[in-house]
Amino acid sequence: MILMDENTKAIVQGITGRQGSFHTKEMLDIGTKIVAGVTPGKGGREVHGVPVYDTVKEAVEEHGANASVLFVPAPAVKDAVYEAIDGGIELIVIITEHVPIHDTVDIVNYGRKKGVRIIGPNTPGIASPKVGKLGIIPARVLKEGHIGMVSRSGTLTYEIANELVVNGYGQSTCVGIGGDPVVGTDFIDALQLFEGDKDTDAVVMIGEIGGSSEERASEYIKKMKKPVVAYIAGVSAPEGKRMGHAGAIIERGVGTAESKMRALKDAGAYVVRRISEIPKVLKEIV
Repeated sequence: MILMDENTKAIVQGITGRQGSFHTKEMLDIGTKIVAGVTPGKGGREVHGVPVYDTVKEAVEEHGANASVLFVPAPAVKDAVYEAIDGGIELIVIITEHVPIHDTVDIVNYGRKKGVRIIGPNTPGIASPKVGKLGIIPARVLKEGHIGMVSRSGTLTYEIANELVVNGYGQSTCVGIGGDPVVGTDFIDALQLFEGDKDTDAVVMIGEIGGSSEERASEYIKKMKKPVVAYIAGVSAPEGKRMGHAGAIIERGVGTAESKMRALKDAGAYVVRRISEIPKVLKEIV
């Protein structure tokens, strides 16, 4: 597994909000170590038995937390992430969507400067079924196993994770990198981690139209020893029309599904056109 393991102790920033409270319970229910929550001005309360603090620093000092998952409004994300980084958090998962891109650029740069791993924004989060999840990936699509998953799309993550489970495969870790044009962890980062992970036998990569992250990832895939099965969403998407995510837009012929599939195939990835083909390919290569 990658990114989160038995030593992950997480806090929830924005735990007292509706989404934060709901997903805290979901995370707790599958065994995630949620040790504290943080909402300024709400310190001293409890949410599902989890103590709430006013600051990240307090939560880290009291519980030795090393990870955080954010359910805070977009305008507050930058300050919340900076507080988490300065408070000693090593892994930050930003669920929030519509974060201003200039805020994301600042967040990503500050995280890199401080050596902090950032997932997102606009991500369903990460899940290592053996130890839990940080985010909103449904527990019903998770099963402990040896297939790594990395995806730009939340819904497709769920659908393909479920497709693996019903066909007898489980996941070492699922990583939703986020659908925005700028994210803290990209395909290459995740692929590098999976390549070095003893619990992962193969990787399923789920891309979509727009940008060049899949094409850049293909250059790294050429060097990988572990097999990669790739699926690209948006084959029939028209040029110039945004499809769902802010990053999912084809401009001037760049970022099309066909160009991505071609680059991945040339790199040695097993490219499929239907989700149902993924477990069939895994059966042949694992």
